[in-house]
Amino acid sequence: MTFTLDKILAVLKSKNYPIYEDDKKNYNLNLVGIRHNTNVPNSFDDLMCVFWKFNGNWTFRIFPCTTDPGLKTLNTPQNPKGTAIVKEGYYAKLWNIGLHQGKYRALKQLNNVIVFRDADKDGVLDMMPGTEQTGIFGINCHRANENGKSIKVEGWSAGCQVLQNREIFNPDNQTIKVFEFDYFMHLCDMQVVHGRDTFDYTLINEKDF
Repeated sequence: MTFTLDKILAVLKSKNYPIYEDDKKNYNLNLVGIRHNTNVPNSFDDLMCVFWKFNGNWTFRIFPCTTDPGLKTLNTPQNPKGTAIVKEGYYAKLWNIGLHQGKYRALKQLNNVIVFRDADKDGVLDMMPGTEQTGIFGINCHRANENGKSIKVEGWSAGCQVLQNREIFNPDNQTIKVFEFDYFMHLCDMQVVHGRDTFDYTLINEKDF
């Protein structure tokens, strides 16, 4: 399925989720994760969609990512209640810019998120009603391997939203290359420059389309 900006906007509006679309505000980012409709873990088969207005016109970017924990962390939960899986929905001011695990700049959890807890270690993503937990659990948005493209999620996510970090051409300057995550963080920095230092996050599912 091809996920266009128009289709994503239609889904968000159908769910009454907020959209930053003021023509007078530049780099007011909308961060929207699209979860692949499967309960099989360990692939970067989800999408992080980023779109914003600049001088009244939309710009739209898509980054391969995972919105689910990897197989390694599913099989060895860090929390006795089970591995965290972010529940689909809208989260206001979820992140700000900080250090992921104290190591490098990323989006760091600032406010509450709702997660399912998967504790059965069966290698399947279980999002069962009644297992939800709300709080600050270190659910960040960060990258996988710093040196290129990661193929399997494994331990890169224990519930975090993780960009695959494949190398791409910089869409604003075709003469150089940048890592996707570096470009993603550049966009986040531009939002801060333009006056908003927290980042909302909306997680939807491909079945919503």
